[in-house]
Amino acid sequence: MAVERCTFAIVGGGIAGVSCAETLSALCPDEKVLLVTATDLVKAVTNYQKLSRTLETFDVEEKPSSTLETGCPNVQVHKSTATSLDAVRHELNCADGLTVKYDKLCICSGGRPKVISNGNKHVIGIRDTESVKVFQQRLTTARRIVVVGNGGIATELVYEIEGCEVVWAIKDKSIASTFIDAGAAEFFLPQLNQEKTDNTGPVKRLKYMQEGNTGHKDSKPRTDERPHGGALGPDWASSRQMTGAAQVCHSIHVEYSVEVDQVLDEIQMKTAGYSATQPFNTLSLDSTDSWPVYVRLTNGKVYGCDFIISATGVVPNTQPFVGDNLLSVSADGGIEVNSCMETSATDVYAAGDVCTASWEHSKHWFQMRLWSQARQMGCYAGQSMAAAIRGEKITLDFCFELFAHITKFFNYKVVLLGKFNAQGLGPGYELLLRVTEGEEYVKVIIQDGCMKGAILIGETDLEETFENLILNGMDLTPFKEHLLDPNIDIDDFFD
Repeated sequence: MAVERCTFAIVGGGIAGVSCAETLSALCPDEKVLLVTATDLVKAVTNYQKLSRTLETFDVEEKPSSTLETGCPNVQVHKSTATSLDAVRHELNCADGLTVKYDKLCICSGGRPKVISNGNKHVIGIRDTESVKVFQQRLTTARRIVVVGNGGIATELVYEIEGCEVVWAIKDKSIASTFIDAGAAEFFLPQLNQEKTDNTGPVKRLKYMQEGNTGHKDSKPRTDERPHGGALGPDWASSRQMTGAAQVCHSIHVEYSVEVDQVLDEIQMKTAGYSATQPFNTLSLDSTDSWPVYVRLTNGKVYGCDFIISATGVVPNTQPFVGDNLLSVSADGGIEVNSCMETSATDVYAAGDVCTASWEHSKHWFQMRLWSQARQMGCYAGQSMAAAIRGEKITLDFCFELFAHITKFFNYKVVLLGKFNAQGLGPGYELLLRVTEGEEYVKVIIQDGCMKGAILIGETDLEETFENLILNGMDLTPFKEHLLDPNIDIDDFFD
């Protein structure tokens, strides 16, 4: 049995794991860092920009593990899968027989996609680059697909697909509800109903049809056991070719307030006596066409398609580590960590999608399993591990003071600040809105006279000012009438 000794061991080559390794390399250049990852490529943060005290942007690139080793000379990458952990003996066991003896360990194993329909070859889970490649290849011959899910991946996906009919099945009453409210969703829809051209991509159209709900039924998620690479980073879809085989415009049909009831083949369809639903007014594809797979939704409608995209979220990938190690696991399945990213097991830390932040949160921050938080947690875990080796104390990083996330949906810049959807505020808050059709959507949440959160869509240039107002807790009662007045330079007003 091969044995490798190191000061710091990290499991996972995604954003959290690589950020942790880079931080440890910089802070402890004389200590050996061993990164265990299941794939040949690791996720590297590039073009990092700090826009304000809490807002940041960056790109994520997949690079050979040798690139990380070259940039961080004390980091060694070992390609294998972690199979078990003995936290008492400080030993991590890998699938290739290697045993890693560590002083400090950080678990950054990310999440595993929840995929509907157990083992069906016509269902693809989207989570990492490998799954995207499979999807792209299948799409080239597809006439129609069904996308299930309403998070960031599903929202980006349906916008980018060309030459293929898309049925988008979501369990909510509005699109992208993980990130935006119903009002912001309505802001996007008119733009997607009409033909538009921009400098970043082809013409996009959305055929928007709102459908009701006749009841819910739990989908049957499964966990894909294939080794997974790191999660997709920001703007993952915009640079990829996503073109199908149908001679149709970019067409999306949205089914609201539904979940997947059954996934069927043609024989099962006929045996059950179901009839396929025709989602589009165009007659390029009709209900008599034969399809490789059919989806029956909880509202009773049945759609035939070439394949199904399951983008219904992830579950923390804790399987190799929990059990005899007395790691506390939260209700959402994540490994609980304290304000130093420490787990309940001695010298074991966790960061990114695999963990649950179990400390008392700042009143303006909460956890979402996003690439931005994965980077922050990975860096902070590295700082905490380095401090522990030196016998030093560490204070909670300022990035955990305010939830701040910047992304792009439907080619619009989207900034989310604080309790942007009034998460956990209870009753007694009010909303301020400013909407300019086709240009911007601004929503501010006020409670007890103070700003608690905001959604900014478009080039509003309000993010830094609103960040300061949330953090400072200023009483805005005297200014509320003018806060969103476009004729007032609010930035100068509060400076």
